[in-house]
Amino acid sequence: MRAVSEGGAGPQGAAARRPDLLRVRGRSVAWVPPLLLLVTIVLVDFRTSSDFRILSWIVLVPGIAAAICGVWGTAVFAVLAPATYLAADAALPAEYQAGMPDLVLAGIGGVLATLACVVRVREEQRMLHIQDVAETIRRTVLRPLPAGWGGLDHAEVYLAADSEARVGGDFYDIQTGLYGTRVIVGDVQGKGLAAVEAAAALLGTFREAGYHEPDLATVAQRLEVRMQRQIRMRTALGGQDGDRFATAVLIGFPDDEPDAMDAVVLGHECPLVVGPDGVRSLPPGRHGLPLGLGELDPVDGPPPVRRVSLRPGETLLLTTDGVTEARDGDDVFFPLATEVAAAVAADPGIAQPRRLVDFVRDGTLRHCGGHLADDTTVFAVRRTRSDEN
Repeated sequence: MRAVSEGGAGPQGAAARRPDLLRVRGRSVAWVPPLLLLVTIVLVDFRTSSDFRILSWIVLVPGIAAAICGVWGTAVFAVLAPATYLAADAALPAEYQAGMPDLVLAGIGGVLATLACVVRVREEQRMLHIQDVAETIRRTVLRPLPAGWGGLDHAEVYLAADSEARVGGDFYDIQTGLYGTRVIVGDVQGKGLAAVEAAAALLGTFREAGYHEPDLATVAQRLEVRMQRQIRMRTALGGQDGDRFATAVLIGFPDDEPDAMDAVVLGHECPLVVGPDGVRSLPPGRHGLPLGLGELDPVDGPPPVRRVSLRPGETLLLTTDGVTEARDGDDVFFPLATEVAAAVAADPGIAQPRRLVDFVRDGTLRHCGGHLADDTTVFAVRRTRSDEN
């Protein structure tokens, strides 16, 4: 898995990176191994008898350079190897000289090594470009959140189950608006580009509705309609999205009540309220169905909005099922609430968003031995109080 952090190379990053693999203090030293091999072959050949000639092994030098050097570095060794062979062979008595056949072999080897290096470097640049495109997509879907954004102290981490992935079906965001600050954390069912596309669609709707709509339940309804539209469009295009859905938690921090928050849970794990005095979950009650399944709800009307009082120092912890469904070697789920409660009892400072996210991330990875079965998001947020500014 990979912990995705903010930053990364821009779209032009691939062109700016050198293909050399070995660098010391910013300088390439990829030329050192093939040069040492070249010198070693010549010295060993001079110090051995005529029955043990290894000068022809010099053809290996451009091949080693092709694997670790750039194109120009490989081309230099492609010329240097035959030249060294010619000079070393000429220095021997006539009866010990290998002559033209091995020289031709060294020359052909150098040409082939240079061509192989060209192919290798082009593939590296293509992969770097793909990574840059993926990074751009990630930053578009999971945009960077400034510190203190919307009057909230927040911290977040996204762990990709696929070591090569940069973004998946998990999503989160903070949106300031006319009626307070809203937060969303969710998880689209399934994987692949279709899940990323659905996550991007839901985030786009949240950013607009979260800003304009006065009622958090209306924001949830807008998200349900958007998910239904996404499913219909994908199905019309021939996709297998008829059963796709997304779980989510919507949080609202109203401007007029600094000690309260509103929450709408849509088929997602209930958030935990973590404070110096312990851990508690949202009060039990009816929650909404996952996004995309709203028409199956027998209760007509918008999903219920739960108002919860927050005490000073309490942080809201939201995770996706990559945390709660992480399993250890005995197939036991990660006991998130128990672990967090024990940590807070030992050190109340764990309730700070950054420390809380780090603790949950490390605990999850430790519990599953570093092998995540699903993309994982850990998000912690609380109001920024005047005494913290």
